Amino acid sequence: QVQLAESGGDSVQVGGSLTLSCVVSGLPFGDYCLGWFRQVPGVERELGAFIDRDGGTMYGRSVKGRVTISKDNAVNTLYLQMNSLKPDDTAVYYCAAAYCSGGPPLTDRSEYHYWGQGTQVTVSS
Repeated sequence: QVQLAESGGDSVQVGGSLTLSCVVSGLPFGDYCLGWFRQVPGVERELGAFIDRDGGTMYGRSVKGRVTISKDNAVNTLYLQMNSLKPDDTAVYYCAAAYCSGGPPLTDRSEYHYWGQGTQVTVSS
């Protein structure tokens, strides 16, 4: 059974930092593309960051320059380091996995096969 388990969400002040983690089990981690999405109520889930099987990355415009996506294949874990947090970063953050074999970054939620339950990030001023 495939499971994605996020952790690390918290309430922080503007300008603060957080690192989110997502432990993945039940699939060949190294063969999958991975993404971090975020969602606020009433708004479509949007891609924050993407990493492919080889470690290539892509970032959404709203977070580019402030976040870093990485992964550790040895422990089947995906990370999202977030800096200079803003109130607009307040959202539920989801990790997602999609089997991939090259090609362009996967930016649409419909391209992902597996999802975690989400972790809440709240940024207050």
